[in-house]
Amino acid sequence: MSELFVATELSSQPQTWRTAAAALPDVVQHLPQPGERVAVVGCGTSWFIAMSYAVARERAGHGVTDAFAGSEYPATREYDRVVAISRSGTTTEIIDVLSQVAGRTVLITGVPGSPATEVADEVVELPFADEQSVVQTRFATTTLALLRASLGDDIEALASQAELALAVPVDALLDAEQVSFVGTGPAVGLAFEAALKTREAAQFWAESYPAMDYRHGPIAIAQPGRLVWALGDFPEGLDADVAATGATFVHHDLDPLAALIVAQRFAIGVALRRGLDPDHPRSLTRSVILR
Repeated sequence: MSELFVATELSSQPQTWRTAAAALPDVVQHLPQPGERVAVVGCGTSWFIAMSYAVARERAGHGVTDAFAGSEYPATREYDRVVAISRSGTTTEIIDVLSQVAGRTVLITGVPGSPATEVADEVVELPFADEQSVVQTRFATTTLALLRASLGDDIEALASQAELALAVPVDALLDAEQVSFVGTGPAVGLAFEAALKTREAAQFWAESYPAMDYRHGPIAIAQPGRLVWALGDFPEGLDADVAATGATFVHHDLDPLAALIVAQRFAIGVALRRGLDPDHPRSLTRSVILR
């Protein structure tokens, strides 16, 4: 198989995060401001990125922030600003939300001039993070890096952790039969994204849960040959609980966003081990267009 688009795009993330942070002064006026009541919408990967940002923004004290799948946006609820995340700018549900919302709307996209740009009040374009692979990696994480930069996070330090994540060994994990990703706070959405990436790229049995909730039922499937993978901090004693089942507990001392890169590499590695093409996953297209 020739070099994968997704492998190249995945490895470029430290640089695209730095580029996004450098662009912040030019776009910060379009992003949520402290004190605003904000909704963030997306579909699939973009929804999970919205979830992570929503928790991070509230924890930073910037104001109420809700995250919704595009199809589930509550049209009767009022917000000061609605931020939509769409790599292609062609996703039907996102266009519908932007067309129907009363109030200020902002689109973050990788494609200038897309249909969604025509119905958003304001647009933040990240063409340097757009991708050829159907499977999203760098656009999603670069969007979150930009949003975290707007909260005051040190993106240079985060990009340095991303470089470390690109070197973390994953080969010993690739023969697992199942994986459950877990996280807390902003990492919950990233755990959901790690599991989605693994399902998309590798047609592999992957689940995701808030880490505390994992004990409330899901741990029943843990056994030898399976992984429980924590992104970021995890509750005290969870590693011991997992070890008692015979499953392997996986954790890296990285910011959850950087740790997601390790999970992305795992997903691609499992796909290749199974003889699959992660650039063109089964039954998926770059964007879901319903009409």
